[in-house]
Amino acid sequence: MNTPRDAFQPTDRVFETLMDHLQEGVYFVDRFRTIQYWNRGAEELTGYTRLDVTGRCCASNILSHVSGEGEKMCTGSCPLLRSMADGQPRQTAAYLLHKDGHRLPVMIRTSPIRDDSGTIVGALESFTDNTQQISAIERIAALEQQALICPLTLVGNRRCSEMVLEEKFAELKRYRRTFGVAFIDLDHFKEINDRYGHTVGDVCLKIVAGTIRNDLRSFDFVGRWGGEEFIVVVDTADTHVLEGMAKRLCTLVSHSSERASGHKIELTISVGATLATLGDSPATLVERADEAMYESKRGGRNRVTMT
Repeated sequence: MNTPRDAFQPTDRVFETLMDHLQEGVYFVDRFRTIQYWNRGAEELTGYTRLDVTGRCCASNILSHVSGEGEKMCTGSCPLLRSMADGQPRQTAAYLLHKDGHRLPVMIRTSPIRDDSGTIVGALESFTDNTQQISAIERIAALEQQALICPLTLVGNRRCSEMVLEEKFAELKRYRRTFGVAFIDLDHFKEINDRYGHTVGDVCLKIVAGTIRNDLRSFDFVGRWGGEEFIVVVDTADTHVLEGMAKRLCTLVSHSSERASGHKIELTISVGATLATLGDSPATLVERADEAMYESKRGGRNRVTMT
């Protein structure tokens, strides 16, 4: 069948026009990773003109691609090289070095280029600005953190505390790894608020939370359960470890204070502590620790009750 004389015929000029109208950066390399083509999108995203890069080997680290973990990709795990080696397309997140010196997050897509016989003769790489995607991920992470952190005390909130308890119970059932809980209440908190105001009360809560947080081991947890109540989850604990930690927290808080209206506010806490058992649920465990805490209140405050 003859082709009409006026039919559209792709040419090198047409191809180049099409490539230069893409927003993506696109370039080709041969088997030796020498850059053969560099489109306008690549120029705009990197700051390098085609005269800067055409004929150069991408292994010379022109763009200095690094992974999110800081691994050098151009001289290490190069996606282009891997696609030429195994014939597979791939997608990779990376950071390129702009000609001006700043890093730009990009999403890279690489594919092998084959001749008519199917032999791999090079590879194509396209890349797009990934800034918005990275920003969205960071925003989501920030929102997740905000949803799990008490903004006043900067320790876990009630939801976070409940999640930690669920995780610990799963470990207890699967690995028989016991843990303990200390339920903590700031003594005379209502009187502090009534006499000195909520601003001073908030400062007292932050003092207590910071004191607890700074004394715990890295694998233990503290969360604000609500109001002036905190919960501490002590990993791989026995009675001796749990009681020692609870008494130490009582002592440390009792040596903390806040000044307001010329008065020194002495801070103390009442603590109830207990070990989790296989027959417990998060609700029964917290209820038992809470009742032990009230026993400390009835016993005069600033003390620990084990149960």
